[in-house]
Amino acid sequence: MQFNKVTENIIKQLEAILGKANVVVDEEKMEMYSRDETSDKLWEKMPEVVIKPENAQQIAEVVKLANRELIPITPRGGGSGLAAGAVPLHGGMVLSLEKMNKILEIDKENLFMVLEPGVTTGDVQKEAKELNLFYAGDPCSAESSFIGGNVATNAGGNKAIKYGVTGRHVYGLEVVMPDGEIVVYGGKNVKDVTFYDMVHLMVGSEGTLGIITKIWLKLMPLPQYVADLLVPFPDMQSAIKVVPKIMTAGIIPTAVEFMDSLSIKAAELYLNKKLPFSDAGAYIICEVDGNTELQIQEDYETIGKLCKENGALEVFVADNISTQDRIWKSRKAYAEALRMLSPVYCMEDIVVPIANIPAALDAIEKIAAKFDCKIPSAGHAGDGNIHATILREDRDEHAWHDLKDVVLAEIYDAVYALDGNLSGEHGIGAKRISAMYKHMTEGQKKVLRTVKEAFDPNNIMNPGKVVLLGTIAES
Repeated sequence: MQFNKVTENIIKQLEAILGKANVVVDEEKMEMYSRDETSDKLWEKMPEVVIKPENAQQIAEVVKLANRELIPITPRGGGSGLAAGAVPLHGGMVLSLEKMNKILEIDKENLFMVLEPGVTTGDVQKEAKELNLFYAGDPCSAESSFIGGNVATNAGGNKAIKYGVTGRHVYGLEVVMPDGEIVVYGGKNVKDVTFYDMVHLMVGSEGTLGIITKIWLKLMPLPQYVADLLVPFPDMQSAIKVVPKIMTAGIIPTAVEFMDSLSIKAAELYLNKKLPFSDAGAYIICEVDGNTELQIQEDYETIGKLCKENGALEVFVADNISTQDRIWKSRKAYAEALRMLSPVYCMEDIVVPIANIPAALDAIEKIAAKFDCKIPSAGHAGDGNIHATILREDRDEHAWHDLKDVVLAEIYDAVYALDGNLSGEHGIGAKRISAMYKHMTEGQKKVLRTVKEAFDPNNIMNPGKVVLLGTIAES
């Protein structure tokens, strides 16, 4: 697909639609929009213009212009993604949703929040909590990620075991389609099978099928009691093997997370604080919640007993906000902590069936030994989602790319051999598209291409992400 450049005439038309203040062409100001949190410079590309619309009508006019002139649009939320999904690989426009940041309604009777995509996930959680309500989406990047980005990637998070990923809480969307038409799918009905489930086709589509401009999020009553457990184990395998036992013990925990020894040490260094049993081979972090203190106590005692019977060194229980925050700080600081070990790294997002996590981690450990590199792992043990991170350390750029390519190929092969997949919550973006296509069938590729071409025949919506079209090789 051949795209056109953004000309002075296009800039003038954008300024007429958005106002001059919302059209950025200064390179210094655009530089931050050339990347997301993916640390490798391979995934950086300068946009030709950054635009900051304030409403859906403005976006609709911009999309009509882009379609008419064949100019690519890269929608962008908070820029906290880890798959180069918001990087303008083909230049054109970056459409930042940062000014569409209003909570429009909190409907306590129907338990819904209606809001724009530029609200941070942390603010969604805080606003709900102030009304004794609960939004269960809880990515580690909650303070910086936008809810629109969470929806666009179907983000997971720490509470996904009990409450599901973002898509479970999305009941309605307003979307600017690739032809510029504004369409609403769903709303406040909790049951609706009137036609195709367009809401959940858009959820996780990473801006390739349209631009989300309004979201209907389902809330629930705030759990009255929460308890967290920090459980150190002597080694990774004994820690991870206890997870299926927890998951089949008649309890539905809110979270079951894990960290290996490298991750624990990195978090300790980053936080500049001694962690309990920081010499342990691994941590398991569990959370339970509910509406009676007795239920919570029974749940965490059951989990603690299972852990002790299966080799845990100790079981720390936190049942107040201060100590809970201390437990979660080490896990939520994982990505930032790794930057202290290696400013450039490749964080993966693989997912396998829960019972296959021990085999996946064993395979990763063997791959690290084979190529003499460090691959710390942490993640969401309760839903099989492993964040294995290849560290560049002191390798030069050429050696780094050679290493990364062969290590990733072996990790992905191992994951697919274990009935897994290459992304559980970060999305495909540009970073994983080639690997995804390698492991897809021709039938799967055809379906992806058919959907994309039906919605966006000119391929202006976030081209080069999730779906490959045009003359680019598809295998």
